[in-house]
Amino acid sequence: MPMSPRLLRPLAPSGDSDVRAYIAAVEAADTQPLEQGVKDAYRDFIVGCKSDGIWDAIKASCILAGARTLAGALVPLKGAAPLNNNFTEANYDRETGLVGDGSQTYLDSNRANDDDPQDDKHISVYATNLGSDSGAVRGLIFAGTGGTSGSSGIGYRASDGLSPFQVNCGNATSTFGGTTGFLGASRSSSTEFVYRLNNANATASQASQSPLATTVLLYSRIGNITSARLAFYSIGESLDLAALDTRVSALITAIGNAL
Repeated sequence: MPMSPRLLRPLAPSGDSDVRAYIAAVEAADTQPLEQGVKDAYRDFIVGCKSDGIWDAIKASCILAGARTLAGALVPLKGAAPLNNNFTEANYDRETGLVGDGSQTYLDSNRANDDDPQDDKHISVYATNLGSDSGAVRGLIFAGTGGTSGSSGIGYRASDGLSPFQVNCGNATSTFGGTTGFLGASRSSSTEFVYRLNNANATASQASQSPLATTVLLYSRIGNITSARLAFYSIGESLDLAALDTRVSALITAIGNAL
C-alpha cells in the first residue's frame, strides 16, 4: 500500500542549510522553538525562491512575521540585521507583522542604496496595513525622496492612495493603488523599471541615475514615518517580481494558517 502524502512530506528544517540556519537563528533569538507549521512556511519560502531562481538576488531581507518575539522577527533572512529605532514588543504581531507609530519608529536596513548596481536592483515589502497617516507621502521602504537623484523607494499617501515607486532615479512614478499585500519595484534596464502592486506589473519609463549613497530605511521617507504594518521586506539585485510576490504571499498566508 502506498504511503500517504502526509507521511511523505519532509519536516522542516529539511536538508537545506539556509533553512536550517535561519530557523535555528530565529529560535535562538526567541529562546524557544517555533511551531512546525511556521518552520514549514519558512522552509517552503526559501526552497521555493531557490527553485524560482530569485534567492541569490535577495541581498537583505527580514520576515517580520512568524517569530515568537520581536528579536526573532528582526533576525535577517539575508544580509545584515536591521537597526531597530524605537520598535517594542507591543508593535509586533506574529501573523500580521511589525507596525509603525507614524512618528518615531523605523528600521535602518543596514544596506546602502548603492550596494547594488545602478541598473540591477529591486526593493519590496509586504504590507498587511498601509496606515492612515495624514499629510505627506510616508515611506514603506525608501532611500532618499522623490526629487533626489538616484533615489529608490516605495511610499504611500493615505489621503488619496497615492503610491510612488522609484529605483535609482530622481522622479517617482506614481499610481493610485492604496492596496495592501506585496509591493515591489525592480530595475534591469537603464531606461525603465518594473513595479508591482495589486498582483500586477507595470513599467515606468524612468532613466536610471547613479544610486544615492544612503541607507535604505523601512517605515520612513526623509522623516515621514508611516503607521503601516509590514510583514516582509527585501532589497537586492533585479528579480522576477511576480515570482517573489507569489512566494511572499504564500509565506504570509502559511504563517497565518499555522498560528
